[in-house]
Amino acid sequence: MNTIIRKPFRYRYDNLVLILIGINLLVFLAQNLFPEATVYLSLNTQLVLRYGMVWQFLTYMFAHGGISHLLLNMLGLFFFGTPVERQMGSKEFLLFYLVTGFFAGLFSFGLFLLTGSASVFLLGASGALFAVQLAYATFFPDSIVYLWGILPLRAPVMVLGFTALELFFSVTGIASGVAHFTHLAGFAFAWLYFIIRYGENPWHYLKIRR
Repeated sequence: MNTIIRKPFRYRYDNLVLILIGINLLVFLAQNLFPEATVYLSLNTQLVLRYGMVWQFLTYMFAHGGISHLLLNMLGLFFFGTPVERQMGSKEFLLFYLVTGFFAGLFSFGLFLLTGSASVFLLGASGALFAVQLAYATFFPDSIVYLWGILPLRAPVMVLGFTALELFFSVTGIASGVAHFTHLAGFAFAWLYFIIRYGENPWHYLKIRR
């Protein structure tokens, strides 16, 4: 079973990140031209359960709530996703991106059901993007990221710092309009992906080196 799960794809690099960004831009254009598209593409518990809109578990990560939401996610996808795709290969990267995004959405779906949040519409690539950031820090633990273009941080410090902030916000309820649990789920499922698919624990690469 492990042999099947960990069987690698033949490596190829297809600039998939640019294709994903292009899809996100086209979806955002469609949302603006046809406002009802946001309802059909975002993830909502009632629409899935009552009307069988199961595609929302994938499409939610390509829809966005505004131009700033879109640009922030696409910039992150470009800067972190490009080197991760080169390291993984395009097929592996696509699998990683869709699987972590799907399960982040599924986790959020279950959470919305438990909390009675039937009116919530989940949208955005942030869950998958948190997964990509974890992959970046795992593959390139010594790289330096300039936060806001000013503050130099090692990639693991940045990723773990962001995760700690998300955990703090989710527990305290600060900035409750942001899907913090979806972000944390993306991080957690990326961690599991590395353990299951690669047989590697990201902590070995993220921990502070002496």
